[in-house]
Amino acid sequence: MTELEAIKARHSVRKYTEQPIEKSKLNLLREEIQKCNAEAGIHIQLVVDEPKAFSTGVFKYGAFSGVRNYLVMAGKKDAEERIGFYGERIVLLAQTLGLNSCWVGLTYKKIPGTFTLEEGEVVHCVIALGYGATQGVQHPMKPAEKFYECEGVPPTWFMDGMEAALLAPTAINQQKFKFILRDGDKVEALPLKSLAGYTQLDLGIVKYHFEIAAGKENFCWD
Repeated sequence: MTELEAIKARHSVRKYTEQPIEKSKLNLLREEIQKCNAEAGIHIQLVVDEPKAFSTGVFKYGAFSGVRNYLVMAGKKDAEERIGFYGERIVLLAQTLGLNSCWVGLTYKKIPGTFTLEEGEVVHCVIALGYGATQGVQHPMKPAEKFYECEGVPPTWFMDGMEAALLAPTAINQQKFKFILRDGDKVEALPLKSLAGYTQLDLGIVKYHFEIAAGKENFCWD
């Protein structure tokens, strides 16, 4: 499965089976986490076989069950966009390995001793991982035209990127972003105001989807 195929196949999953993640897959995830942390200056950590973070039932949004593995998305306070961008890179790797996932901003609790923070770091969110009881359901797709601006007819690569961007997970499916195409190959991605927050983190996720589908050779970020 390619990353683009993973983008189309992946949906948020909140209920997981007891099937453990194989050691070989955990090793691949840890290798990717190490690469992402080094490239982005962030501190993502994988927690395995730990059920307490999701053991308190329903919080503000969504009900989880069976979650025993998750990513702690830690970094400096200003690292939200990088957390989203590189976190989704790991999520899509997990999907290619046959695993399910869900970005979680509220419905968990921090368990002391399961992760570490360096000076100035915070936990921005977590990502549930494992074998889902189902494969999840695709959220309703909105018209791409509502999410971009450009002069004239947008090129095929741009529309491919927009389609992938609209498949990206965002906080409570709010999709508060806009893409602007300038000079044929310059793309700017902007977060929009949201009462739910997480817009910079969501923007990172959306930009990763766009980049994979549009092709880095076709444009540059503005």
